[in-house]
Amino acid sequence: MTVEFRTRPDRYRHWSLEVDGAVATLRLEVDEQGGLDPGYELKLNSYDLGVDIELHDAVERLRFEHPEVGAVVVTSARDRVFSAGANIRMLGRSGHADKVNFCKFTNETRNAIEDACAHSGQRYVAALNGAAAGGGYELALACDWILLVDDGSSAVSLPEVPLLGVLPGTGGLTRVVDKRKVRRDHADFFCTVEEGVRGRRALDWRLVDELAPRSRFDEAVRERARTLAAGRPAARGIAWPDLECESGADTRRYRHLEVTLDRAARTADLVLLGPERDPPADATGIEREGEGFWPLALARELDDAIVHLRHNELEIGTWLLRSRGDLSRVLAHDALLAAHHRDHWLAREVRLFWKRVLKRLDVVGRSQIALVEPGSCFAGTLLEPVLGADRAYMLRGDEYEDEAVSPAEVALGPLNFGAYPAVNGLTRLAMRYPEAEEDEGLPAPLRDAVGRPLDAEAAEALRIVTFTPDDIDWEDEVRVAVEERSSFSPDALVGMEASLRFPGPETMESKIFGRLSAWQNWIFQRPNAVGERGALMLYGTGRGAEFDRRRV
Repeated sequence: MTVEFRTRPDRYRHWSLEVDGAVATLRLEVDEQGGLDPGYELKLNSYDLGVDIELHDAVERLRFEHPEVGAVVVTSARDRVFSAGANIRMLGRSGHADKVNFCKFTNETRNAIEDACAHSGQRYVAALNGAAAGGGYELALACDWILLVDDGSSAVSLPEVPLLGVLPGTGGLTRVVDKRKVRRDHADFFCTVEEGVRGRRALDWRLVDELAPRSRFDEAVRERARTLAAGRPAARGIAWPDLECESGADTRRYRHLEVTLDRAARTADLVLLGPERDPPADATGIEREGEGFWPLALARELDDAIVHLRHNELEIGTWLLRSRGDLSRVLAHDALLAAHHRDHWLAREVRLFWKRVLKRLDVVGRSQIALVEPGSCFAGTLLEPVLGADRAYMLRGDEYEDEAVSPAEVALGPLNFGAYPAVNGLTRLAMRYPEAEEDEGLPAPLRDAVGRPLDAEAAEALRIVTFTPDDIDWEDEVRVAVEERSSFSPDALVGMEASLRFPGPETMESKIFGRLSAWQNWIFQRPNAVGERGALMLYGTGRGAEFDRRRV
């Protein structure tokens, strides 16, 4: 079954979105029969990927359609239950890749909520009007403020270890100790007790921020949301229409992005198309162009292509990243964003959106090879996929078959220096200079080269690309690299790439994704979890799991 990631509020089956001035409310009321696959019911507001696709759409939509919103309340429309977390029946019957991709997408959505809180001034309030277990509590952990109803029974919990023999899949362990600053001994107890923690203990242990009796719970939520939204400046949002895409058996074509699959070679060609015209003169022109503004339109398309390929094309293991267009126009659009990201909300949001899309590309779990050829427009923002690729090849020389096509060149822009940090907090450019570690320590020639087209020799000298074959060796070197990649174990490649892509410091995000890759690719395949007598498989049957007691 092909999973579709494009949606809008009038198609939501599980969420409702209401906007009242500076406060928005997202209410979860999961349709029990609305799972992506037949064979399980989404009881107790438990969720599958389809529920989270709607949440992701709402989070992005609020940032672009409703910049006037300063607080977002996430709550449940069901009485006495917030969410039971990821649906256990769904996890039990899902293949390993489906589990991993589900958890990865859900993590990215939680990270987007935190990004909105930190950079867009949209503060999220988790209004827990009932029990919040597992992924339900992990959703609350992504919010700025957690308010729990104090009714003697409603609890927060991470019961995966005692109940299922696995671990919380969307950052729960990391956020409890790193973000909530819960003492590790308290966290140990919390994560090993099925019923969780409620009331005063939950507050004292920093698992929640506020308690309110059921009689005044709604009032307390309104007061907290209004406080967080106070002073939010008025702004008029832009339309967030459906994304247009023509799909064929082996193609996916957007206005600014072309995707072609070679199933025999197990590769995907992603061609990023540069802008067709010059950028508007000022920030007001960005608003006039709205979702048609080239950087925003391309970011939306690339984001959709990434999640589509990641979930629906599991055997396409190598992505070839190409571009086509006018280098100077890409740099001109970057210059506009760089000039106005502090004084104009939409310029800021476009940059932040690109940051999230590039992070999704980094953790996609596919090999990435960038190919800089004649006619390419890898500059500024579009240079980031080259800097983040596992390898980058750039054609050397100035003799080409088509003289009408511009030579192979790249260009640095101001946004390559700090606008798009990866999950480890470093820019992709800084990661090319591990001895520097931070942008401030980058060599002066890099900044001197900003805005100037660089040929293969110059790009190699500045560590922007890996190899620079000439036109005689180009096809053979690229072919060998692709064939070699396809011959390796996909499991080994995923582990290797995840380990190599994020050198340097750790952040909460890098911990979540790094540990996720490690434990999911081990614990989720162990008999204690998914064997015939594993805890995940026997959940709800009344039969106890039988564990292999050896520690390894």
